[in-house]
Amino acid sequence: MTTMGMLMNTKGQVTVPADIRNRHDWHPGDEFEFVEVDGEVVLRPLPVAETRGQRFVRGLSGRGTADMDKTTDELMEMLRGE
Repeated sequence: MTTMGMLMNTKGQVTVPADIRNRHDWHPGDEFEFVEVDGEVVLRPLPVAETRGQRFVRGLSGRGTADMDKTTDELMEMLRGE
């Protein structure tokens, strides 16, 4: 078992040491859960089935429309107005 002392910042954030992140192949954007087991807190990665970003993109899918027949100038005029 590896033990290291880390400080929590004012936002409640704690940095996971690089050697632990590398050993477990953890990357920015990975999601985790905190679980209390026998009075101790355990950090566990969530399954990679679908990340928060993927859920966000899926939620946006089909919401936009494209005006492919307009020129760049026409689109800019449409966005900016007169």
